Amino acid sequence: MKFLPIFILASGLSFAQVPSANQQDIYKIIDEVSADRIESDVRRLAGFGTRNTFSDTISDTRGIGAARRWIKAEFDKISADCGGCLEVFYQKDLVTKEMSNRIPMDTYVVNVVAIQRGSTNPNDFVMMSGDIDSRNSDGSDFTKDAPGANDNASGMAGTIEAARVLSKRKFRNSIVYVGLSGEEQGLFGGKGLAEYAKEKEWNVIGFLNNDMIGNIEGVDGVIDNREFRIFSEPTDPTETERERNGRRFYGGEVDGISRQLARYIHKSVQNYMPEMKPMMVYRLDRFGRGGHHRPFNDLGFAGIRIMEAHENYTQQHQDIRVENGIAYGDVVEHVNFPYAKKLTAVNAINLAQLAWAPTRPENVRIGGIVEADAKLAWEKVPGAVGYKIYWRDTTSPTWDNSRYVGDITEFTLKGIVIDNSFFGVAAVAADGTESVVSFPSGTMR
Repeated sequence: MKFLPIFILASGLSFAQVPSANQQDIYKIIDEVSADRIESDVRRLAGFGTRNTFSDTISDTRGIGAARRWIKAEFDKISADCGGCLEVFYQKDLVTKEMSNRIPMDTYVVNVVAIQRGSTNPNDFVMMSGDIDSRNSDGSDFTKDAPGANDNASGMAGTIEAARVLSKRKFRNSIVYVGLSGEEQGLFGGKGLAEYAKEKEWNVIGFLNNDMIGNIEGVDGVIDNREFRIFSEPTDPTETERERNGRRFYGGEVDGISRQLARYIHKSVQNYMPEMKPMMVYRLDRFGRGGHHRPFNDLGFAGIRIMEAHENYTQQHQDIRVENGIAYGDVVEHVNFPYAKKLTAVNAINLAQLAWAPTRPENVRIGGIVEADAKLAWEKVPGAVGYKIYWRDTTSPTWDNSRYVGDITEFTLKGIVIDNSFFGVAAVAADGTESVVSFPSGTMR
């Protein structure tokens, strides 16, 4: 027997939460993601031979120029199918040899951007990215084949597929689907787009970087088609010295905006895709490495990386060859398309929920020092019909307890001692979708 979840209102009354049309639509979004379309797109991208940042830009069949024109054409086609719902354009920046020893010549790093504008909050953005560029053993070799089937045609194909599915729907907030370039040379595409977003004063709700979402067989022999990783930075690199000092007394060492975004995705997957096994990895990225979410983090935006759990290092950043009986190279035959479909669906349902939901509460404050009750206050969020207070043990990685408190901006949790838990507040829409949780940024008088 299944039981509907119970919300406790500020008045003390309770009601069974009947899933809204949008919440039920999440299951349709999962079903609509197509492994066959993702496979077709991965094969097309790998078929350009190489997508190295410095490869041919003139040919219609080979090189990064042909690849990005094809990606733009796909976004344009999707837009035509939804009555022109996408704004599709190139965003580019010049990179020069002086910037890095991984740049052999001056060139433009060109991103392909598609914006699906929100009906209510067009300047609030949730974003999904894949990388256009690929590399072989030598990242500066732009002539030799580098099909980059998993790294990162899989993430790029997933982003295009998410656009196909979600463009059929309407959202409160805007969604950005983007193909980023220059990743292998130092995250230049992400840096350029993050600076563009800052310049345009975009309110970035969250940036979902997808880099390698198609491999299920690890170099260690583990085969798993359900597990995946969510990398997130623990605190915000733009925080002030005062904020850093405050953590010594108030806590929050693992409660930055990117970590809250990771928790949101983790919870969403457990609710709607319980067969999947999301791993929250408490690290910006893999050990000593980086991804295109980092430039967004650097500018104060919430950003995470979604990727496979079990990498095979013989199939990334490798020349295509057979050596000692091992087949090296990032070719299509190593991509598991049903798995790529699952991780694309993970992205799509979280893009949808964040685009339907209000933005997270601002200026959340907490009180209750040397008292028996915890107190929280926050600012009203446009579009929210109520708020949900979350709390957890200080050692727990997830928000384990919650209480819906209605359309108010201050509440006291009776009998919950402030010293023993961490707290946060989320905004709730009329359809039941929620914002990312906001961790307190100050104390109440």
